Amino acid sequence: MHPKALLDACAELVAQVLTFEHPADAVVSRYFRDHRNLGPRERATLAETAYTVLRKKTLFETLARSGSGARERRLAILGFAGPRSFVKSALHSAEVKWLDECDATAPESLMPQHRHNLPEWLVEPLKAQVGDQFEQLAASMLEMAPLDLRANALSTKRADLQKELKAAGIAAEPTPYSPWGLRVADKPALSRLEAFQKGRVEVQDEGSQLLALLLDAKRGEMVTDFCAGAGGKTLAIGASMRSTGRLYAFDVSAHRLEALKPRLARSGLSNVHPAAIAHERDERIKRLAGKMDRVLVDAPCSGLGTLRRNPDLKWRQSQKAIDELTVKQAAILDSAARMVKSGGRLVYATCSILQAENEAIAEAFGAAHPDFVPLDASELLAGLKVENSASLCSGGDTASQYLRLWPHLHRTDGFFAAVWQRK
Repeated sequence: MHPKALLDACAELVAQVLTFEHPADAVVSRYFRDHRNLGPRERATLAETAYTVLRKKTLFETLARSGSGARERRLAILGFAGPRSFVKSALHSAEVKWLDECDATAPESLMPQHRHNLPEWLVEPLKAQVGDQFEQLAASMLEMAPLDLRANALSTKRADLQKELKAAGIAAEPTPYSPWGLRVADKPALSRLEAFQKGRVEVQDEGSQLLALLLDAKRGEMVTDFCAGAGGKTLAIGASMRSTGRLYAFDVSAHRLEALKPRLARSGLSNVHPAAIAHERDERIKRLAGKMDRVLVDAPCSGLGTLRRNPDLKWRQSQKAIDELTVKQAAILDSAARMVKSGGRLVYATCSILQAENEAIAEAFGAAHPDFVPLDASELLAGLKVENSASLCSGGDTASQYLRLWPHLHRTDGFFAAVWQRK
């Protein structure tokens, strides 16, 4: 595609994602469906330009003021995900001069908000949590996330999958914590691989894998993934159960559960039972009260731990939305807990980095439910042979009660998990 045409397309896509009417990934997918003539390289450039603008929106909007032309075009120029020489060939001389001046801006001369590119309502809660690590955390959330894969333990071993990927020209390294994980530097076309088509590999962040591991579901047990969504953790849990027992995948979104079906078919699992529920007090839930060996509540949350992948979330969320979510999270956890039998395990998890959605929910639940005894996540992970498990955990009554993953420390998405055992 001619540089000017590609830049114009980037500006068009940037304009669409900046309306924030829909999630950015959905907007990008729809744009590609509407422009089927785009090649793989053009799609990659378009998508990453849009995501770069979302990541650095505060900085780019400030720099764009000194430029000329349509706002979306200026933002697309600043965030263009390709060689500067390529995009400059689509610009007139004044634009080239302006871009050079913007690129020459020294990072140390930027104001704090232009370095961290976070909404103000989010800055103080994060500073209160991480203190002098704030700049490091903020910088990590501006990076692109690596591609993490999970070997399907039902059909392959991680070392064998690594060899299979290598034979296909894909270099992958074992993830440092999850025993199922492999990390890939680039973004290969996985769907074309036999390993993918046969269900031996799934895309799943290492942190998400650790949540499934922490549930520690056993062969033959009764298990529930209460907010299953598209089923990434469901599949990992089912494989750890060796496709035995019964694994319920509940979600209020039938559409999201539909996305699980093809993944489930590839996985070879026969113990998974997806079911859409109306709400957390659905009659199906009541009928299973006190019958579950394990329940995972991966609660609906702000998703702010996934900003490397979903940078639009920081602009689409608000303090009001967080307040509404915490009410919902507490209600869901309370309902799901009723399913756990005596001696059973309950795991509450989010992909948020905010205490309000994490420790605050866990501590309130513990205070209201003395029949649930908190377990130390570090000890549980150590028992599962996760290396350096103490470095993954923090807080609570002990120094390592909760699983707490940070992108700047662990190179995973931001995750939280609290674990209890019912008396």
